[in-house]
Formats: sequence, structure tokens, C-alpha cells
Amino acid sequence: MTDTYLNLVNSGLTRKLARRLGLPNPAQLRRFRAGQPLVDGPVLVLAAATSLADADDVARTLVSWDLDVRRDATPEDTYAAVVLVLTEIAHPDELSAPVLAVGRMLRTLAPAGRIVTLSRPAMADDAPALAAARQGVDGMLRSLAKELRGGATGNGVVLAGGVGVDAPSVVGALRFFLSTRSAFVDGQLLSVDTAAGTFPDDWDTPLAGRVAVVTGAARGIGAAVAETFARDGATVVVVDLPAAGEALAKVANRVRGTALQVDVTAPDAGERILDHAVSRHGRLDVVVHNAGILRDKLLANMGPDQWDAVLAVNLAAQLRINEQLLTSGEFTHAPRIVSLASTSGIAGNRGQTNYGASKGGVIGMVRATAPLLTAFGGTANAVAPGFIETDMTAKIPFAPRQIARRASSLQQGGQPVDVAEAVAFLSSPQAGGIVGEVLRVCGQNLVGA
Repeated sequence: MTDTYLNLVNSGLTRKLARRLGLPNPAQLRRFRAGQPLVDGPVLVLAAATSLADADDVARTLVSWDLDVRRDATPEDTYAAVVLVLTEIAHPDELSAPVLAVGRMLRTLAPAGRIVTLSRPAMADDAPALAAARQGVDGMLRSLAKELRGGATGNGVVLAGGVGVDAPSVVGALRFFLSTRSAFVDGQLLSVDTAAGTFPDDWDTPLAGRVAVVTGAARGIGAAVAETFARDGATVVVVDLPAAGEALAKVANRVRGTALQVDVTAPDAGERILDHAVSRHGRLDVVVHNAGILRDKLLANMGPDQWDAVLAVNLAAQLRINEQLLTSGEFTHAPRIVSLASTSGIAGNRGQTNYGASKGGVIGMVRATAPLLTAFGGTANAVAPGFIETDMTAKIPFAPRQIARRASSLQQGGQPVDVAEAVAFLSSPQAGGIVGEVLRVCGQNLVGA
């Protein structure tokens, strides 16, 4: 679906008019293209005085990617990204110097620039000053992200205790946030829970050798996930209803994978998915639960049909499939489960009590499922999209659709590929230390999130 307003304010006379009138001025986001550099310009690494050793390690990682890394800001330079290392701060006073240093160079941040923080979580048993400093990073980063313009984003990696800055998932998350793969991820702090995970043999094809299943893959986000997985080297099985068979076959052909027509609510759906993957491709490594439906209605007008159908497809089917996979003995090769949640399951949305319950349930499900996979080097996580330009959101009336688009820090809707990039990252070997987390792909469209 085309955002006509976005195109108008980025061209010619309409661009000048919009600026004069003070209208929203969303930038055309830069999304991933094969062969493009990771970042297009110098990367500045700043740190609190107590975190300099970690900053040195981060700088060495960036240099190993052939990036132009700077440790001191120069006013005349334009920076593609700033990495702010705050891993060892112990008191709020330590935030002042490094954060204000970032502020002084924001005017020289390039369009589509990146700000990435590295910090640690505040814990209940921390000393009050330590907890205050660590939690302060959260509020600072989310607020800073709302000040950025020109398609720039701000995100953070939060390292659990004992996890070093050289852990695969820390390095992988840093690379994801610096890259154009994270174009519509903004104002988010992603926790790295353990040092698990492995570096890919090739950063361009991190899913090489893996077999992935994507449900609801005939169109929209599901099709984009399948295409992104194939680009990243995976063998893909696309799954959808028999009624979507023709569209599903086209997706399977595009990704050079195989198609399976099955209703995910069928009692044996998980068994059929596993049998297909193993018989056709020898294994199953990744399952993406994307299939979902909407039956929106105010709760006062909602009947059992609308409620039960949404919960059955969006949540109960995932629970049943996961149970069948986990008890099969076949889903043990560093497996990954990624479920599609929604910002509606976090902040709620009028007329979506059924949908919000199902997507909130997905978040609870992945948190409880993740520990069941760690013995096999596996993970379960969720991606929570905000407003994404799909056939589904195209049915929203014009005025509410425009409001939803402009309500994020990036002042536009996302594309299916934005969700797909996040799903692909969480499915990768380097994301093995991210366990039971929710990554929002929403352009920072939630107040306070």
C-alpha cells in the first residue's frame, strides 16, 4: 500500500509547502539492499569513563567490519552512527558527560543515522544509585529517539550480568541496529539474556543450512518473511490455508522452497508441518508463527464467534504446534521459534479486545516457552509490529489510517519487510542469547515505549 503523503512531502514544491505549513515531514527510510555498506560513513564510539574498556572492545569489533571508527567527536565531520557504551555506570552522575557529548554532535548525524546504546538492566537487588543510573539509560534512549529526524533511529542493547560486549548476541544486535535492516525499529531496548549463540560463517547469509517454516505465508508479512529468509540462505517451507494455495505456490516458487497447505488450527498441524520439513528437507530448525486473523468489534457487540476464532488462530494454534514440536524429538538443532505479536497486545487498541488478548497471550507464551528450548541451544521470541502497510491496514478508514501512520517517531507506517528483517535476526545463530524477549517494529508508536 502506497503512502501518498510520504511521497508528496519528499518531492518538489509539496515538500517546501509542507515545511512552511509545519506539517509532518517523514523521511524516506533507507532499507536493506544487497551489496550496500553496513553504515555509510564514520562511526563514533563514546563511553562513560567507567566503561572505556568495553568501548575499546566494541571499537575493535567495528574495525573488524572495516568501518571507519572514531573515538573523539570532531564538529566538522558527519557521522553515520554513534555507539554509546554505558555498561559499567554505577551512579546517575556518570550519565552527564557521555550523554551530553552525544547531544553536541546530533546536528552532524547523517540522514538515516543510528544511535545505539550498550547498557545493563536495573535489578531489584541493585543499590539504589546503580539501579537509578541503569534505568535512566532506558528513559534517556527512548526520549532521544523521539528527537531524531531524517529517518535516524535510536535503540539500545541491554546486557545481562556476566554477558560481555563480545558475546554473539550483543555483537549481532549491535550490527542489526546499526544496519538498514532495522529501518523501522526505533526507541527499543533489546535484552541479551545469556552469552549463548554463535557467529554466522557469513554475515550476509546467516541462515545458510537452516530449514525454516513460515505460517500465513501466502501474502503480506508472511511472504516477506519467507523472501527474507531465502535471501539470508535458509531453505523455506511456506504454509497457509488450502484456499490460498495458488498465492502460496507463487511464494514458494519465488523463494525456491516448498509449500504446505494446512489450517494451523487443525489438531495435527504441528505434526504435518514437521513431517513435511523432515521428509522434504531433512530437518526443521526455525518456526515462524505468522498466521493470524482480525475480527474487530467493540466488546459490547462481540459474540463468541468473533472472540473464539481470533484466539484459536492467533494463540491456541501456536501453543498446540509448539507442544507437538517440543515433544517430537526432531526440533533440537539450536531451534528458533519466532511468534508475531502486536503492539495491540502491549498497549491495547479500541475494538480489539479479542486481538489484544491473543497477542498479549503470544508474549506470555514465548516467555514461558523459551526456557524449554535452552537445553537445545534454542530460543523463543516475539516480534510486535505496529502500523504496517498491508492489505489488512488498507481497509482502515482514511482518517484513522493517516493518524496511525503519523503517530510514530518516524511519522509513517512500516513495510512488511521491516517485520521480516526483525524476524530473520531473531532466527539467526547470533541471536541465541536473546531468550523470551519482544522486539517492537513500530517506529516508536507507543507513548513511553
